[in-house]
Amino acid sequence: MAIMKLRAAAAAAVILLVSALPALAEIDPAAPLPMARDIKVGKLANGFTYYIKQNAKPEKRLELRLVVKAGSMLEDDDQRGLAHVTEHMAFNGSNHFKRHELVSYLQSIGVKFGADLNAYTGFDETVYILPLPLGKKEDLDKGFQVLEDWAHGLVLNDADIESERAIVLEELRLRGGTRNTKDLYAKRFNNERYGDRLPSGTVESLHAFAPEAVKRFYRDWYRPDLMAVIVVGDIDPAEAEQLVNKHFGKMAGPAAPRPRIYAEIPPYAANDALVQRYNEAPSNTVTITYPAEPHRPDNTMAGYRAQLIERLYTSMLSLRLAELAQSANPPFIQGSSARSTIAPGYRMFQSNAVLGKGGAQPAVTALIQENERARRHGFTAAELERARKSLMSAAEVRYRERDTINSASVAVPLIRSFLLGEALPGPAYEYEFLKELLPAVTLEEVNGAAAKALPSGQPKLAVYGGSDRGEVRAPSRDALLAAAAAAEATPLPPLVEKVYGASLMDTLPKPGSIVKESVNQALGITELSLSNGVRVVLKPTSFKTQQVLMGGFRPGGQSLYDAADLHSARLASSIVAGMGLMDYAPLELGKVLAGKSVQAAVNISELYENVNASAGTAEVETMLQLVHLRFTRPRKDENLFASYIAKQRELATARAATSDAVFGDKITGAMYNDHPLLPRLMQPADYDKLKLDRVAEIYRERFSSAKDFTFVLVGSFEVDKLKPLLATYLGSLPVADIPTAFRDRGVRPATGLIKTDIYRGSEKSSRINLRFTSEAPYSEDEAMRVRALAEVLNIKLVDVLRDEKGLLYTGSFTGKLSKQPYGQVAFSANLPCASGSVPKVIAATMDLLKKMQEQGPDPADLAKVKTNWILSYRRALQDNGFWLNGLQGAYANGSDPAILLRDEQRIAAITPESLREVAKRYIKFDNYVQAVLHPETK
Repeated sequence: MAIMKLRAAAAAAVILLVSALPALAEIDPAAPLPMARDIKVGKLANGFTYYIKQNAKPEKRLELRLVVKAGSMLEDDDQRGLAHVTEHMAFNGSNHFKRHELVSYLQSIGVKFGADLNAYTGFDETVYILPLPLGKKEDLDKGFQVLEDWAHGLVLNDADIESERAIVLEELRLRGGTRNTKDLYAKRFNNERYGDRLPSGTVESLHAFAPEAVKRFYRDWYRPDLMAVIVVGDIDPAEAEQLVNKHFGKMAGPAAPRPRIYAEIPPYAANDALVQRYNEAPSNTVTITYPAEPHRPDNTMAGYRAQLIERLYTSMLSLRLAELAQSANPPFIQGSSARSTIAPGYRMFQSNAVLGKGGAQPAVTALIQENERARRHGFTAAELERARKSLMSAAEVRYRERDTINSASVAVPLIRSFLLGEALPGPAYEYEFLKELLPAVTLEEVNGAAAKALPSGQPKLAVYGGSDRGEVRAPSRDALLAAAAAAEATPLPPLVEKVYGASLMDTLPKPGSIVKESVNQALGITELSLSNGVRVVLKPTSFKTQQVLMGGFRPGGQSLYDAADLHSARLASSIVAGMGLMDYAPLELGKVLAGKSVQAAVNISELYENVNASAGTAEVETMLQLVHLRFTRPRKDENLFASYIAKQRELATARAATSDAVFGDKITGAMYNDHPLLPRLMQPADYDKLKLDRVAEIYRERFSSAKDFTFVLVGSFEVDKLKPLLATYLGSLPVADIPTAFRDRGVRPATGLIKTDIYRGSEKSSRINLRFTSEAPYSEDEAMRVRALAEVLNIKLVDVLRDEKGLLYTGSFTGKLSKQPYGQVAFSANLPCASGSVPKVIAATMDLLKKMQEQGPDPADLAKVKTNWILSYRRALQDNGFWLNGLQGAYANGSDPAILLRDEQRIAAITPESLREVAKRYIKFDNYVQAVLHPETK
């Protein structure tokens, strides 16, 4: 009865909405877009703004944001980088929380520092992020107290600011130098101030600033007329509004406020180019930037229609670039175009490409020519129809999922509304409006808008960013300018559109049958055995009304192949996927599936063959068809294979030049004595050795048969309606006799103390990696204890190495106990730091580990981890992804899947003493790898 009432109420709401929406012919273009009825927006007498939305996903949790319209562009000359320092100081002492008390308190109620609790500083804004578990009643008021303290209650003690100086310097060092970024922003925004006011500041400014400059920034810009609080989550809006009034209503601004001025972004006067050489770049890129346009959101019906047309032509243009990237001799590896807001009051059109073996010139030519082709000839009717379908499909998903969207996602458009003035009509209104509006948008309108957005002859900025070593060298500035000028002057024919079929399968396979069925009521799962031996596990849920997730696995994988086939097996699935299905190349397949929210992919991992797929509820049959075709109708294409090799070879060249990639590869080699079966960093020459026939043969060897496959489906479906589809598409899969057990190839870590130093890169920073490994029998409870030990060590990294000693900005421990191919425990620490601090960081980390063995974790730290895990677990129980991964893991490990219902009890059973024993068992100071990455200059 309750469900029927809810459905009736929802239907009535839609009827009211549709009846309230005037016929398209009656819509006044100047009429303002409505505010979504379930969003409360208000402003207090002091100018403080608030947004409130009740949202039940996840339950018993709030997402709070404090948004400040102040960032680095407002810094005075002696304040460069101090908007960001002010953000850091919000976690270092306030009226109600002494230094470090805030983070400790929030951790005690289940909030994880970094992953949950965080903040960021931009050019024009600072945003504080506080997810708040709603456990005890006092925690709700205390959460708002945190926001209030951030807004106008920071202590900003001189000594605390001095302590934080080392941490922000370490953060800047970790992110690399700022010279390239400074030049890029100054050019792109055509305003030197953007280059001089990078949010991170400079090494010089962070060394030189006075604490008083931080206090002045806080006094000047943290004021009610420049602030908003965002409240989204499981709360009565009236209660939220009372808390906003209580905590922010008495906040006073300065008597003589400084004017809040936004920087201008003037148009380019002439074509320009910038070449940025950076040998640590993971890929080489070019960007073509068109002049910035003054732009304020037009929150009228006409403005919404114009925005819709813009989305249509930019999506069609990006698809054209994607199709070019899949051509036989592509001008780039990847390309895209977009028009977006870049700063308050301005938007910009940009085209980007990741470069292939041809370098910058063909990419610049292709990007500009495709923009020119769209300007001169427009798009085709078929392209527009596909774009309409995709846009409408996305709007429908947002509408049908509107009550199951995570609160953190709901908060994002509210932040943009405050910062940029964007409208908030809501997914229900947008869906109904689009149903009326989209069919009436004409091809002529879209083509006219595209031509207006890309006027002929306007000045452009061409930017190259990447390496200047390897086969492809960085271009000169003159070469970029010449390529851009020549591309715009080239005669271009209109695009010729090919017509594609409307369905994947004209003839359906002969169905198999369901030979056995069992139901686990406690877990809510149904297990089916099909006539071909395939096993299917089904868990219907109501967590997302438009989501079905599918996974599949079978033992085997790369472990069945020897060293000669290592790279072919490793890449077979991605190479074959890159050639399409049946007679369709990948882009052609995308056109056939336009407007459908569906995907299906397969993979050959180290120990398994895997299937990963997803669909909206209406596209489940299409998803199963795609899975069936991945097994039965892979496509072979010599041109696309050659294109794939060329692209990956170029990416490998760039990747091999990066310090992090080389460092990781060296660690792996040191750990395993350069074993020939290790999955090492692929070199460009490795791609030259790949042969299409052998790659395709390996794919067929592993996917021409579904023998011993287990498939898991989780999401919004009815089991009885799904059964005939499963019998048709999975029950009909061939099951030839092939090996279906992975092979333990005997790859084991070296023993003893291994120390290695790698000298790469020019930045004045180092990276330390410590790895402790040993063989160990597997159990789920022991695996959980291993992970828990890593988590309490992460708390200590922040407390001791960051806050107490100022040795690093960030670092992490990870811990994992694996069952396959043999029982192995692995602890590792990743510790980026200043090159001069390496001995101190290693010594401090080893001291933490020794104390963990001697004393075990602080019970308060363990309680923080357990509280966070329990709250995360309770949320995960309402998530399809948790159930898909958990069920696959249980079946693959041969575990009882009922363990997924016992995590809370297992977490509660972890004790400080049990973690002390874990540390003693697995952290051996005579058996570990210590690798250090140093700058190239010793």
